[in-house]
Amino acid sequence: MPELNVLRAYDDERGNRIEYDGPEIENVKIVFTGGNNLLRVAREARLGRFVAQFNCSDGIVELGRNHGVPKFAATIRIGQDSRVLIGDNVSTTATCGISATEGTTVSIGRDTMIATGVQLRADDGHPIFDVRSGKRANRSKDITIGEHVWLAYNSTVLGGVTIGSGSVIGFGSIVTKNVANNAIAAGNPAKTVRRDIAWERPHLSLVAPFYKPDASTVDRSPYWGLTEEASQPVVTAPKRSLALRVRSRIARAVNARS
Repeated sequence: MPELNVLRAYDDERGNRIEYDGPEIENVKIVFTGGNNLLRVAREARLGRFVAQFNCSDGIVELGRNHGVPKFAATIRIGQDSRVLIGDNVSTTATCGISATEGTTVSIGRDTMIATGVQLRADDGHPIFDVRSGKRANRSKDITIGEHVWLAYNSTVLGGVTIGSGSVIGFGSIVTKNVANNAIAAGNPAKTVRRDIAWERPHLSLVAPFYKPDASTVDRSPYWGLTEEASQPVVTAPKRSLALRVRSRIARAVNARS
């Protein structure tokens, strides 16, 4: 079970390999347990504390470049046939947790900002079964995070969720259902509480001006847009029968005379 503590190009007899041609990066832990696993890291990647545990075989982790934003730090678990795909300029305040098993994919779009204590879990770690049927009750499912998404402090995204670009997940929220673009979702379970929003990276106390009452105080990113609502079927009340309509008219006439 090879364990590497420096990020550099690597391959072994079981087909595990690291594709990276940048300067060596320390403060990492990369463990290959199975075979035919791949860690692909962009030359311009900047990493904080980084752990990648390839527990099985045929797993893939890809890390994009990182420039002008904080480093990316994570503890990632990759199961059989699973993938974790991190876009360019994805940043973290502290180490985030990511887990993908049973052939699932966790993807994070470019320019996403991840706060302290965030978890992305495509799986529950252990199987739960229905006693009567014997079938799995908690199947692992993909997670898709769009571009320029802000995952706030201690938020969690669970399997089967897609979050649209430009959105914000509130403090301590647990996301179990899809979130549209340019929306704020908060709570446990998270629900959309505001639409048609945009957010920017400049910190309120670290980047002047230190009062930001309107959009004139920041440079706008390309992610300003209205929330695209999913089309909903038009629900109409069922027509009442002729007899019911006649009885209703008679009752109204009687009431009018009394």
